[in-house]
Amino acid sequence: MNMVHFVIYGIVGWCLEIIWTGAGSLLNGDVCLTAKTYLWMFPIYGLALLFEPLHDVIRIWPMWGRGIVWMLLYFAVEYLTGWILNVIIGTIPWDYSQDVFNIHGLIRLDYAPAWFVAGLLFEKIHDWLDQVRIYQ
Repeated sequence: MNMVHFVIYGIVGWCLEIIWTGAGSLLNGDVCLTAKTYLWMFPIYGLALLFEPLHDVIRIWPMWGRGIVWMLLYFAVEYLTGWILNVIIGTIPWDYSQDVFNIHGLIRLDYAPAWFVAGLLFEKIHDWLDQVRIYQ
């Protein structure tokens, strides 16, 4: 397991979540662009490391096919990690139960386009990480 990749995926995920929630707050009228994330999200985003071997297998697929795979996998990770956190700590940092397109309050189906794009972005990060020499 490459811990440097894990850390980079975690940091990138945090940054994307800050941008996402900040943009969302603007759409809700918050001109301060209030954004947030959770410490729990760092290792969850770091789990993208586990998808590197799959990326190597499906990289020849068309972009729409890869995006669908990533979207489904990220939904699965979000659901599973939310469920695990709920079992362990009795709550989940994100609670989508009030949103229309939620499943058990753990995932939002209307976030499908975001996960589609995020997966393709993480492919680019994986390729960059494979080209860069990072000393550990």
